[in-house]
Amino acid sequence: MFFQQLINGIALGSTYALIALGYTMVYGIITLINFAHGEIYMVGAFVGLFATAILKVNFFIAMLIAMAVCVLLGVLVERIAYRPLRKSSRLSALISAIGVSIFLSTLAQMLFGANAKGYPEGVFPVKQITIGSAEISTLQLLIIAVSATLMIALEFIVHKTKIGKAMRATSEDYNTAALMGINVNMVISFTFALGSALAAAGGVLVGLLFNAVSFNMGLMAGLKAFAAAVLGGIGSIPGAMLGGLLLGVTEVGGVALGFSSYRDAIAFAILVLVLLVKPTGLLGRKIQKKV
Repeated sequence: MFFQQLINGIALGSTYALIALGYTMVYGIITLINFAHGEIYMVGAFVGLFATAILKVNFFIAMLIAMAVCVLLGVLVERIAYRPLRKSSRLSALISAIGVSIFLSTLAQMLFGANAKGYPEGVFPVKQITIGSAEISTLQLLIIAVSATLMIALEFIVHKTKIGKAMRATSEDYNTAALMGINVNMVISFTFALGSALAAAGGVLVGLLFNAVSFNMGLMAGLKAFAAAVLGGIGSIPGAMLGGLLLGVTEVGGVALGFSSYRDAIAFAILVLVLLVKPTGLLGRKIQKKV
């Protein structure tokens, strides 16, 4: 029973972690909370759904198409909604982010309707694997494997590539990085693109896991992923991964213990408790501001 719920929690938490990584990377670079990120996740889920239903491609190709579309969308959102306000007040950027979020969700409702859509049968054949008293589906194993692969790829990009080095430099000091010849606009666009691709992958995986894609699916998932990012330490990539996994495991554990009515509240209750003890999050660090 415990092992079964642990796998369920890791599978769900892996999707939270993929979305949380987008929040934490953008915040780490330009200290902005991209509240439209949940809607990019939703767009990715719809693109993956229609790629399998209309284009008749397999699941993995559909995910790559969704990631490519959301890369373009993420860059477009950054260029239109955030870049012109980069030197404005934080409140202006926050209002812009909320505006983009409402625009994308409303547009999705107009285009696809208010009812949830399901994936065609046979997109990914699901089989049950029995390990002791636990039954684990091949879909859960797929979600964990894909999420782990994408997280490892992200770590490689950030720590082993030239653009990753530029991202870390920009995160440390935006102005100094620009003075040293780093194209900060390109770095910021790349960060949005990378985060959007991960969110799209998460959207496709969740859509397949619950066999439901709707225009408002990004709202609660985005809030939980944001909570996961803050729980792990906003601005910390390993923290976002850890926060997402912890959130998924505790949420599933709470449901297993009979608190299914409070599953959405569990995430935020844990966040409050952790922040009371460690305000910077589990792996976050205190930022020193020069005056």
